[in-house]
Amino acid sequence: MTLVPKYIKKLSPYIPGKRIEDIELNSDSKKIIKLSSNENPLGPSKKAIKILDNCFDDLHRYPDSSGLLLRNKLSKIYDVKIDNVILGSGSEGIMSAIIRTFLNDNDEIIGSENSFIGFRVLANASGRKINWVKTNNFHYDLDEISNKINSKTKIIYLANPDNPTGTYFNKVNFEKFMDKVPERVLVILDEAYFEYAKHVDDYPDSMLYRFDNVITLRTFSKGYGLAGLRVGYGIAHRHLISNLLKVKLPFEPSSPAQLAALESLDDHEHLKKSIESNLVGIKYLTEKFNDIGIKYIPTSANFITIVFENNTKANLFVEFMLQHGIILRYLKGFGLENCVRITIGTINEIKYFVKILNLYEL
Repeated sequence: MTLVPKYIKKLSPYIPGKRIEDIELNSDSKKIIKLSSNENPLGPSKKAIKILDNCFDDLHRYPDSSGLLLRNKLSKIYDVKIDNVILGSGSEGIMSAIIRTFLNDNDEIIGSENSFIGFRVLANASGRKINWVKTNNFHYDLDEISNKINSKTKIIYLANPDNPTGTYFNKVNFEKFMDKVPERVLVILDEAYFEYAKHVDDYPDSMLYRFDNVITLRTFSKGYGLAGLRVGYGIAHRHLISNLLKVKLPFEPSSPAQLAALESLDDHEHLKKSIESNLVGIKYLTEKFNDIGIKYIPTSANFITIVFENNTKANLFVEFMLQHGIILRYLKGFGLENCVRITIGTINEIKYFVKILNLYEL
């Protein structure tokens, strides 16, 4: 149809990881474990669940479009003004608003190949020219990204830690990179896995910097276990936020999402347990991988990616695990055809995965 732009026709729809319900319909396995979507295996805070139980009487009311209570809470946590905070339906909701707000017709985008597929979908859908930069040993090549900056560059996307590799760039490299970025270029710094990486000594917590051309994106989907409610936030210079607020959809996140996020921020013990559980799972898995001789990418997130010799072996491994009721993420859609991503589940889920792994002939 002529109604559809050519660059939209060329796109492929995003294909998410398989759901437990999908596998139940086609598997004889009595035990099904989902380790494919980087969700918090401990679930949400009990405080969040309690507030959700009490919010149904107001579902006929529209959400607070300003997100006043949650934005105010976040501004106090990060020692910024409420005018520096924006909410969205997950980080991707804000990414979409950023692209609609700041790109002119001839502006260009720079991103990293094999990085977060959600941003790739949004960038490709913009119809703008995108300069994709190859990764260097599964890490962002910040030097090459800075070399790609030209007079038309408007947006650079960085995920730290990265999804699907779990790698991160350190303080020194981040600071060197920002020295090379003109103030006219907007840097989207996606820190969806911040809660899992903040304990790393040389991890550059972006909130300790004050760059006027950086917007930090974080989410309640990972560490806080609210993936099903879709609530994320961005922090940036008030000039950026004020213009984003003109473009973002007015009634997002939903009322339940805002309430659950508020309660989650107060449940420090749940977040602590989630991080500790993740560290225990990573330690257990990496020790087993070392014993067996499986190649993996060291991670600072809530997942670990293993690397096979080729795509055939990676795909066979995913199918074998599916036959035993374990859902993993084959990374072909990310351009990493020889890689498989494994979410860090509970310790019992990880032990069951290792049990099935021992049955597999590598």
